[in-house]
Amino acid sequence: MLKLDKLVKTYHTGDQALKSVDLEIPKGQVLALIGPSGAGKSTLIRCINRLVEPTSGQVYLDGIELTRLRSGALRRERRRMGMIFQEYALVERLTVMENVLSGRLGYVGFWRSFLRRFPQSDVDEAFRLLDRVGLLHMADKRADELSGGQRQRVGICRALIQDPALLLVDEPTASLDPKTSRQIMRLIVELCSERGLAAIINIHDVALAKMFVQRVVGLETGAIVFDGTPDDLTPEMLTRIYGEEDWEATIEKVDDDGQEEAVA
Repeated sequence: MLKLDKLVKTYHTGDQALKSVDLEIPKGQVLALIGPSGAGKSTLIRCINRLVEPTSGQVYLDGIELTRLRSGALRRERRRMGMIFQEYALVERLTVMENVLSGRLGYVGFWRSFLRRFPQSDVDEAFRLLDRVGLLHMADKRADELSGGQRQRVGICRALIQDPALLLVDEPTASLDPKTSRQIMRLIVELCSERGLAAIINIHDVALAKMFVQRVVGLETGAIVFDGTPDDLTPEMLTRIYGEEDWEATIEKVDDDGQEEAVA
């Protein structure tokens, strides 16, 4: 389970990105984090794995307080938090297989990682993951030969090969077309269900959040203003989070055949 206790982030400029955030996410739950740009969504995700250092408050993963850990212990715990990035963060000149195996760098020694000599069990798992996401036939292709959706699938495999307890997903569909976005969201949710993973997905697309996740948390100027099910996310609440908009017309559910139906 992930627990945030009064998490605060104040930058040196005095801007407060997070304001005493309390949040608990049980094992296996997929949560969508929504809110306007500047609401603190990316900061919250990065404070959890301490890519951004919180100003105060605590982060616990399965009872371990991450905010107290020093370098070596923090590196070990970061292996249990898979990160999926908006811009994929792949090494373009490396193959799909090499990019996936880079998720094991925290587990192998320096020389093995430098020479890219991974245990056969890691290679076997990489093949299994690529098969699961439909990219087995592209294992030897360079990352710069892939489409956006294919790159995101490689990023998902790289995160999962860490054998994490938690996925932190930062705008996974922002650079994708609508159909590919739905496929990627569906894949993430299915993989979390198969593996019993908790996940936080930072996402701007409210319709996708309502379609796929179990729980939605809304941030506004660094504070949680909504925490509930997709069905509870009413047009009135969306107006509070984002501002005035014709939410009845804007929030639509789109199936893979391109037909739309209102869900708000």
